[in-house]
This record gives sequence, structure tokens and C-alpha cells, in this order.
Amino acid sequence: MIEATELIKRYGETTAVDRLSFTVRPGVVTGFLGPNGAGKTTTLRMVLGLNRPTGGTVTVDGQPFGDRPRGLRHVGALLDAHDVHGGRTARAHLTALAVGNGLPRRRVAEVLAEVGMADAAGRRIGGFSLGMKQRLGIAAALLGDPPVLLFDEPLNGLDPEGVRWVRNLFGRLAGEGRTVLVSSHLMREMEQTAEELIVIGRGRLIAAESLRDFAARGRELRVSVRTPDADALSGVLARQGAVVRAEPGGTYTVTGLPADRIGELAFAHGVRLHELSPHSGSLEEAFMELTADSVEYAAGVGR
Repeated sequence: MIEATELIKRYGETTAVDRLSFTVRPGVVTGFLGPNGAGKTTTLRMVLGLNRPTGGTVTVDGQPFGDRPRGLRHVGALLDAHDVHGGRTARAHLTALAVGNGLPRRRVAEVLAEVGMADAAGRRIGGFSLGMKQRLGIAAALLGDPPVLLFDEPLNGLDPEGVRWVRNLFGRLAGEGRTVLVSSHLMREMEQTAEELIVIGRGRLIAAESLRDFAARGRELRVSVRTPDADALSGVLARQGAVVRAEPGGTYTVTGLPADRIGELAFAHGVRLHELSPHSGSLEEAFMELTADSVEYAAGVGR
């Protein structure tokens, strides 16, 4: 379990993390989301003891991670896939980590096989693609068979097969009772990977809840309707407080009423419907709406 309490990190007059409190539970994959500059990487570095908090505390299983010897036995992490010596082979890189953490050398071959890189063990890292470096970073995180795992943008550079493999890996690790925290900007992948979310903006907590609850509360109820009697339906629904908006292709979007109520009103007033489709909230839409005020560099119309 990871617990942060009133965590603060300042760089001069800039506050990167601002009284941030959250808990990451074992047994589920937790997504760590936020716009660029939200403080995600800074927070992960404080979890790992790489950055010292200006205020507050963060612990791993009740203890600051920096106080633990042979850290890979307790926490595995991938923060930057490029942060490796390009002149070393994959085997040499992992062997150095294993020796420094008192781990058996057999774990090197085991984790290389697990991430699909057994055939690349003797190749120099400098010649690896980004996807291969990501796999090597994941192998390093798994080396100590730790109960807690942190991954910062682990899907960058992976092909579709690699993305599916990582998704399944994270699910398996969580299913084994481990604590798995994944920071990513790929909303569609997070929808298929995470069960819980921690969402931050400008270093502050925006939400800490299930993915389902977050997606649902960040979106207005919306129903797609197709009808040959648009004027009649619009009048009926408007009298009930709904808003009807025409869309390309002859469909209409209705907000303010659920699909079953729209169907009942159409039937009662003799309005024919050819389509009635409710739309549930998506993670991407909820994220964009609820973090709009926290975007550091927002694109807009040029002057």
C-alpha cells in the first residue's frame, strides 16, 4: 500500500505538489492521471525517495521507501525507459541491479523471458527501440518480485501486441495482491486497465475514486435519437426541460432526460423513433472536463 498525507514539493517559488493526500490499495490497478505539469512524476519520485518532500509524508507499507535496504525487493519502478547505460547489454544491466540488491542472478534470465526479451539479452541497449527499452524497464521493475510496482508512461513506444501484453501483466500483478500504480496519458488504455483512479491537477487532488464513478460524474447524460418527426419530438421534450441538438447525419442529441423517459414520451405523443441510444460517460471526456482548469498550456485560436 502507498499512502501520501499532505504531500508538498516546492522548487523555489513554484509548488509542484500541493498538500496531496491519497491511498493506493493492493489488489487493483490504480491509474495516476493528470495534465502535463500536474506533478505526477514529481510525486512518483517522492514515493521512491528520489525527491525529498518539502512537507507531508509518503510511505510504502507504512515506511518511507528510502529507509528500506535493497529496495527492489520492496518496490519495482519504471520512471524513464531512456535512463539506462546504452553501452551495456540487457543482461549486464539487469545483473548489476540484481547484485546491488542481493537478488539471485537467475532472476535476470527469468524476467527477460517474462517480458519477451530472452533473445535480446546479449544486445547492447543503445540499439534498442523505445518499445524494447520499455520492456527492459518493466523487467527491471519485476526483478525483485516486489509487492509494490510503479510505472510512469509504460505504454509509450509499444506496438498493439505489447500494449495488450502490458495490460494483461498489470491485471495479473494486481490479481496476485500487489499494489500497482500506473501513470499514463492514454485515456483509452486506462479505461481498459485501471479499476481505481487518482487524478491530480496543478499538484492538487481532483479525484480519488473508481474509474466507473469518475467517468460517470464528469459527463452530462446524453442520448442519440433518430426520428422522422423531429419537430414534434423536440416540442415534446422541450416541455419536459430537455435540450435537443441536431447532429450531422440526421441524428439528434438529447440532454436532460434518460433514454427510457424519451421513449415513453415519444410513444405517448405518437412520435416515431428509428433509434434511441444512451451514451455512458467516457474516461477521456470526464478527464478533459474535470481537469480543464488545471491545464498548464491550453491550445486555442491564434490571435
